[in-house]
Amino acid sequence: MSTVVCIGSGNMGVALMSGAGAACDNIFMTDADTEKARHAADLLKAKVIESNIEAAKKGDYVFLAVKPQVLPQVLAEIAAAVKERLNSGELPVFVSMAAGWSIAKIKAAISVKLPVVRIMPNTPALIGKGMIALAASPEVPAEKISELEKILGGAGVVDTLDENYMNAATGLSGSGPAFVYMFIEALADGGVRAGLPRDKAMRYAAQTVLGSAAMVQETGKHPGELKDMVTSPGGTTIAGLAALEDAAFRGSVIKAVEAAWKRAAELSP
Repeated sequence: MSTVVCIGSGNMGVALMSGAGAACDNIFMTDADTEKARHAADLLKAKVIESNIEAAKKGDYVFLAVKPQVLPQVLAEIAAAVKERLNSGELPVFVSMAAGWSIAKIKAAISVKLPVVRIMPNTPALIGKGMIALAASPEVPAEKISELEKILGGAGVVDTLDENYMNAATGLSGSGPAFVYMFIEALADGGVRAGLPRDKAMRYAAQTVLGSAAMVQETGKHPGELKDMVTSPGGTTIAGLAALEDAAFRGSVIKAVEAAWKRAAELSP
Protein backbone atom coordinates (compact mmCIF):
# COMPACT_ATOMS: atom_id res chain seq x y z
CA MET A 1 0.00 0.00 0.00
CA SER A 2 1.23 3.50 -0.82
CA THR A 3 2.82 5.77 1.76
CA VAL A 4 1.27 9.22 2.21
CA VAL A 5 3.20 12.02 3.87
CA CYS A 6 1.72 15.37 4.81
CA ILE A 7 4.02 18.37 5.24
CA GLY A 8 1.95 20.65 7.44
CA SER A 9 -0.48 19.73 10.20
CA GLY A 10 -3.11 22.46 9.88
CA ASN A 11 -6.85 21.89 9.72
CA MET A 12 -7.01 21.12 6.01
CA GLY A 13 -4.01 18.81 6.04
CA VAL A 14 -5.49 16.90 8.97
CA ALA A 15 -8.89 16.77 7.26
CA LEU A 16 -7.46 15.28 4.07
CA MET A 17 -5.32 12.79 5.99
CA SER A 18 -8.35 11.79 8.05
CA GLY A 19 -10.15 10.97 4.83
CA ALA A 20 -7.07 9.21 3.48
CA GLY A 21 -7.18 6.78 6.41
CA ALA A 22 -9.95 4.82 4.67
CA ALA A 23 -7.72 4.10 1.67
CA CYS A 24 -4.22 4.12 3.14
CA ASP A 25 -2.60 2.64 6.26
CA ASN A 26 0.79 4.37 5.97
CA ILE A 27 0.29 8.03 6.85
CA PHE A 28 3.03 10.29 8.20
CA MET A 29 2.78 13.85 9.47
CA THR A 30 5.41 16.54 9.79
CA ASP A 31 5.32 20.20 10.78
CA ALA A 32 7.65 23.01 11.80
CA ASP A 33 5.83 22.72 15.13
CA THR A 34 6.72 19.17 16.18
CA GLU A 35 4.11 19.10 18.95
CA LYS A 36 1.45 20.04 16.42
CA ALA A 37 2.56 17.18 14.17
CA ARG A 38 2.47 14.76 17.10
CA HIS A 39 -1.01 15.88 18.08
CA ALA A 40 -2.22 15.41 14.50
CA ALA A 41 -0.56 12.00 14.26
CA ASP A 42 -2.19 10.87 17.50
CA LEU A 43 -5.56 12.05 16.25
CA LEU A 44 -5.16 10.20 12.94
CA LYS A 45 -3.33 7.17 14.34
CA ALA A 46 -0.49 8.11 12.00
CA LYS A 47 3.27 8.46 12.52
CA VAL A 48 5.50 11.51 12.86
CA ILE A 49 8.42 12.40 10.58
CA GLU A 50 10.92 14.81 12.07
CA SER A 51 11.84 16.84 8.97
CA ASN A 52 10.56 17.94 5.58
CA ILE A 53 13.61 16.39 3.92
CA GLU A 54 12.81 12.99 5.41
CA ALA A 55 9.21 13.45 4.31
CA ALA A 56 10.27 14.13 0.71
CA LYS A 57 12.43 11.00 0.74
CA LYS A 58 9.73 8.74 2.13
CA GLY A 59 6.30 9.40 0.63
CA ASP A 60 4.75 7.97 -2.51
CA TYR A 61 2.39 10.95 -2.22
CA VAL A 62 3.77 14.05 -0.52
CA PHE A 63 1.11 16.57 0.43
CA LEU A 64 2.24 20.18 0.62
CA ALA A 65 -0.30 21.40 3.16
CA VAL A 66 1.37 24.69 4.02
CA LYS A 67 0.43 28.34 3.49
CA PRO A 68 1.40 29.87 0.12
CA GLN A 69 3.95 32.17 1.73
CA VAL A 70 5.65 29.20 3.43
CA LEU A 71 5.80 27.00 0.32
CA PRO A 72 8.97 28.60 -1.20
CA GLN A 73 10.92 27.74 1.94
CA VAL A 74 9.61 24.17 1.98
CA LEU A 75 10.37 23.60 -1.71
CA ALA A 76 13.90 24.99 -1.32
CA GLU A 77 14.45 22.70 1.65
CA ILE A 78 13.34 19.51 -0.10
CA ALA A 79 14.69 20.25 -3.61
CA ALA A 80 17.88 18.16 -3.29
CA ALA A 81 16.00 15.17 -1.86
CA VAL A 82 13.40 15.36 -4.63
CA LYS A 83 16.05 15.45 -7.38
CA GLU A 84 17.81 12.50 -5.79
CA ARG A 85 14.62 10.45 -5.83
CA LEU A 86 13.82 11.31 -9.42
CA ASN A 87 17.38 10.51 -10.53
CA SER A 88 17.06 7.09 -8.90
CA GLY A 89 13.94 6.39 -10.96
CA GLU A 90 11.38 6.84 -8.19
CA LEU A 91 8.22 8.76 -8.96
CA PRO A 92 6.80 10.48 -5.87
CA VAL A 93 3.74 12.61 -6.54
CA PHE A 94 3.58 16.02 -4.89
CA VAL A 95 0.12 17.29 -4.00
CA SER A 96 -0.20 21.02 -3.37
CA MET A 97 -3.17 22.97 -2.05
CA ALA A 98 -1.40 26.35 -1.93
CA ALA A 99 -3.54 29.05 -3.52
CA GLY A 100 -1.75 30.95 -6.27
CA TRP A 101 0.89 28.27 -6.82
CA SER A 102 0.47 26.80 -10.28
CA ILE A 103 1.96 23.46 -11.28
CA ALA A 104 4.50 25.30 -13.45
CA LYS A 105 5.52 27.53 -10.56
CA ILE A 106 6.10 24.54 -8.27
CA LYS A 107 8.18 22.78 -10.92
CA ALA A 108 10.23 25.94 -11.51
CA ALA A 109 10.95 26.26 -7.79
CA ILE A 110 12.63 22.84 -7.77
CA SER A 111 13.95 23.02 -11.36
CA VAL A 112 12.78 19.53 -12.36
CA LYS A 113 9.83 18.04 -14.24
CA LEU A 114 8.17 17.06 -11.03
CA PRO A 115 4.96 14.97 -10.95
CA VAL A 116 2.62 17.52 -9.39
CA VAL A 117 -1.06 17.46 -8.55
CA ARG A 118 -2.75 20.70 -7.58
CA ILE A 119 -5.91 20.50 -5.50
CA MET A 120 -8.40 22.99 -4.12
CA PRO A 121 -10.38 21.51 -1.21
CA ASN A 122 -12.88 23.42 0.88
CA THR A 123 -13.62 23.45 4.59
CA PRO A 124 -16.47 20.87 4.56
CA ALA A 125 -13.64 18.38 3.97
CA LEU A 126 -13.19 18.65 7.75
CA ILE A 127 -16.35 16.52 8.12
CA GLY A 128 -15.87 14.40 4.99
CA LYS A 129 -18.27 16.53 2.90
CA GLY A 130 -15.79 18.60 0.92
CA MET A 131 -15.55 19.52 -2.73
CA ILE A 132 -12.04 18.87 -4.02
CA ALA A 133 -10.95 20.13 -7.44
CA LEU A 134 -7.92 18.28 -8.83
CA ALA A 135 -5.53 19.08 -11.70
CA ALA A 136 -2.48 16.97 -12.54
CA SER A 137 0.71 17.59 -14.49
CA PRO A 138 1.49 15.36 -17.52
CA GLU A 139 4.15 13.52 -15.50
CA VAL A 140 1.53 11.96 -13.22
CA PRO A 141 0.47 8.51 -14.51
CA ALA A 142 -3.25 7.78 -14.81
CA GLU A 143 -3.04 5.04 -12.19
CA LYS A 144 -1.52 7.50 -9.71
CA ILE A 145 -4.36 9.95 -10.31
CA SER A 146 -6.88 7.16 -9.79
CA GLU A 147 -5.23 6.12 -6.52
CA LEU A 148 -5.06 9.72 -5.35
CA GLU A 149 -8.78 10.16 -6.03
CA LYS A 150 -9.41 7.20 -3.71
CA ILE A 151 -7.12 8.67 -1.06
CA LEU A 152 -8.91 12.02 -1.19
CA GLY A 153 -12.36 10.50 -1.53
CA GLY A 154 -12.75 10.09 2.21
CA ALA A 155 -12.74 13.88 2.56
CA GLY A 156 -15.48 14.51 0.01
CA VAL A 157 -16.23 14.61 -3.71
CA VAL A 158 -13.17 14.71 -5.98
CA ASP A 159 -13.45 16.19 -9.45
CA THR A 160 -10.66 16.31 -12.04
CA LEU A 161 -10.42 19.41 -14.18
CA ASP A 162 -7.97 21.33 -16.35
CA GLU A 163 -5.71 23.58 -14.31
CA ASN A 164 -6.96 26.58 -16.30
CA TYR A 165 -10.21 26.28 -14.32
CA MET A 166 -8.58 26.09 -10.89
CA ASN A 167 -8.98 29.79 -10.07
CA ALA A 168 -12.67 29.59 -10.99
CA ALA A 169 -13.06 26.54 -8.74
CA THR A 170 -11.31 28.48 -5.99
CA GLY A 171 -13.80 31.32 -6.33
CA LEU A 172 -16.79 28.98 -6.32
CA SER A 173 -16.17 25.96 -4.11
CA GLY A 174 -13.06 27.16 -2.27
CA SER A 175 -14.58 30.45 -1.09
CA GLY A 176 -18.22 29.36 -1.49
CA PRO A 177 -18.69 27.89 2.00
CA ALA A 178 -18.21 31.36 3.50
CA PHE A 179 -20.97 32.70 1.25
CA VAL A 180 -23.25 29.83 2.26
CA TYR A 181 -22.52 30.38 5.96
CA MET A 182 -23.45 34.03 5.56
CA PHE A 183 -26.72 32.98 3.89
CA ILE A 184 -27.52 30.52 6.69
CA GLU A 185 -26.83 33.21 9.27
CA ALA A 186 -29.06 35.65 7.40
CA LEU A 187 -31.86 33.07 7.10
CA ALA A 188 -31.65 32.44 10.84
CA ASP A 189 -31.71 36.17 11.56
CA GLY A 190 -34.82 36.43 9.44
CA GLY A 191 -36.42 33.67 11.47
CA VAL A 192 -35.54 35.45 14.71
CA ARG A 193 -37.02 38.67 13.37
CA ALA A 194 -40.20 36.74 12.60
CA GLY A 195 -40.32 35.50 16.21
CA LEU A 196 -38.50 32.14 16.27
CA PRO A 197 -36.10 31.42 19.15
CA ARG A 198 -32.45 31.73 18.03
CA ASP A 199 -31.60 28.04 18.46
CA LYS A 200 -34.60 26.89 16.45
CA ALA A 201 -34.02 29.53 13.74
CA MET A 202 -30.43 28.34 13.28
CA ARG A 203 -31.47 24.68 13.20
CA TYR A 204 -34.21 25.33 10.65
CA ALA A 205 -31.94 27.48 8.47
CA ALA A 206 -29.08 24.97 8.38
CA GLN A 207 -31.36 22.00 7.67
CA THR A 208 -33.18 23.96 4.97
CA VAL A 209 -29.92 24.64 3.13
CA LEU A 210 -28.72 21.07 3.62
CA GLY A 211 -31.98 19.58 2.35
CA SER A 212 -32.21 21.97 -0.58
CA ALA A 213 -28.67 21.10 -1.71
CA ALA A 214 -29.52 17.40 -1.47
CA MET A 215 -32.62 17.98 -3.63
CA VAL A 216 -30.44 19.51 -6.38
CA GLN A 217 -28.00 16.61 -6.28
CA GLU A 218 -30.42 13.74 -5.86
CA THR A 219 -33.21 14.80 -8.23
CA GLY A 220 -30.96 16.14 -10.98
CA LYS A 221 -33.47 18.94 -11.52
CA HIS A 222 -32.43 22.50 -12.29
CA PRO A 223 -32.53 24.76 -9.20
CA GLY A 224 -34.98 27.02 -11.04
CA GLU A 225 -37.40 24.12 -11.47
CA LEU A 226 -37.12 23.20 -7.81
CA LYS A 227 -37.67 26.85 -6.88
CA ASP A 228 -40.87 26.91 -8.94
CA MET A 229 -42.12 23.80 -7.10
CA VAL A 230 -42.13 25.84 -3.87
CA THR A 231 -43.60 28.99 -5.36
CA SER A 232 -47.39 29.24 -5.35
CA PRO A 233 -49.22 32.15 -7.03
CA GLY A 234 -49.70 34.99 -4.57
CA GLY A 235 -48.09 32.99 -1.77
CA THR A 236 -45.40 33.52 0.84
CA THR A 237 -42.48 32.28 -1.24
CA ILE A 238 -43.04 34.59 -4.20
CA ALA A 239 -43.22 37.50 -1.78
CA GLY A 240 -39.82 36.54 -0.39
CA LEU A 241 -38.37 35.95 -3.86
CA ALA A 242 -39.50 39.40 -4.94
CA ALA A 243 -37.68 40.90 -1.96
CA LEU A 244 -34.50 39.02 -2.91
CA GLU A 245 -34.75 40.24 -6.50
CA ASP A 246 -35.21 43.83 -5.26
CA ALA A 247 -31.98 43.42 -3.29
CA ALA A 248 -30.11 41.99 -6.35
CA PHE A 249 -29.52 38.72 -4.50
CA ARG A 250 -28.47 36.64 -7.49
CA GLY A 251 -26.31 39.39 -8.95
CA SER A 252 -24.58 39.85 -5.58
CA VAL A 253 -23.77 36.14 -5.33
CA ILE A 254 -22.39 36.11 -8.88
CA LYS A 255 -20.25 39.14 -8.06
CA ALA A 256 -18.95 37.45 -4.89
CA VAL A 257 -17.76 34.40 -6.84
CA GLU A 258 -16.30 36.65 -9.53
CA ALA A 259 -14.41 38.72 -6.94
CA ALA A 260 -12.97 35.57 -5.33
CA TRP A 261 -12.00 34.21 -8.78
CA LYS A 262 -10.25 37.45 -9.69
CA ARG A 263 -8.35 37.46 -6.40
CA ALA A 264 -7.24 33.87 -7.00
CA ALA A 265 -5.98 34.93 -10.43
CA GLU A 266 -4.05 37.82 -8.85
CA LEU A 267 -2.31 35.38 -6.52
CA SER A 268 -1.30 33.16 -9.45
CA PRO A 269 1.88 33.81 -11.48
